[in-house]
Amino acid sequence: MQRSLKWLAIATTIGMILVLLGGALVTKTESGMGCGRSWPLCNGQFMPTEITPELIIELAHRLVSGGVGIMVLILSIWTWKVIGHIRETKFLSFLSVFFIVLQGLIGAAAVKWGQSDFVLALHFGISLISFSAVLLLTLLIFEVDKRFDADKLIIDKRMGFHIISVSIYSYLVIYTGALVRHTESSLVCRDWPLCINDAPALPGNLYEWVQMGHRAAAGLIFIWIAYIAFLAFKHYRHQKVIYWGWITAFLLVSMQVLSGALVVLTRLNLMVALLHALIITCLFGVLSYFLLLLSRSRKINR
Repeated sequence: MQRSLKWLAIATTIGMILVLLGGALVTKTESGMGCGRSWPLCNGQFMPTEITPELIIELAHRLVSGGVGIMVLILSIWTWKVIGHIRETKFLSFLSVFFIVLQGLIGAAAVKWGQSDFVLALHFGISLISFSAVLLLTLLIFEVDKRFDADKLIIDKRMGFHIISVSIYSYLVIYTGALVRHTESSLVCRDWPLCINDAPALPGNLYEWVQMGHRAAAGLIFIWIAYIAFLAFKHYRHQKVIYWGWITAFLLVSMQVLSGALVVLTRLNLMVALLHALIITCLFGVLSYFLLLLSRSRKINR
């Protein structure tokens, strides 16, 4: 494998993480209108004259996203040519380009015409699909799956069901988390894990329902992944990639729950909030790799 292709793959994967964190930073600092209703220019200027913190954050995010988008395109074409014979390469190449373009278009539309919070909440998840596709391309380039003999893995029907189901469900959890940010519901419940505020009660408005809906969804995925990790510990200790993969997923989801609690308890500390976004990005990447392994494994009934 060409060494330069490997370096590009690593750089693009890191770049996609920066795009995701940059988008979260824009949302958390309310910098989406830092360049006004102008796109791709900033306040209608190529070189803005009135500099504000919001403008710097929004403009930096646009520049990083544009640069990484070009890197994704180059990586996709290059991998198509070099490892196009590998079954998943062309599909992943298409996904990585399509979803980063879609992410850019939704971002541009939000700036030009505005979007509802429910539509804007899709933005992070769309970028996440592109990131996962780039990550899997990188793993294929480094032939990581061959080190674990992925084509020799034996995954039973129950584990296969959990891999597919929890991966799909994780996307719902991610959407509800993004909805919390876009509806500015992060601190509507000042306590954790319950929404007590002045007195214990059911959520009384949309914002409390959004916040508590996300907490409930996050609690369920924590329990679910803990159960799958238990199954891996019990039945897959001889298949290290499954065993350690689910141990890693459990550690990540535990850190995700903890960081989510700290977001509330620290009253939306920016670094904690960005860490929260980073951890879910890593977790989704791990789940995506499980899907790749499942597609290559031999399946048995149990």
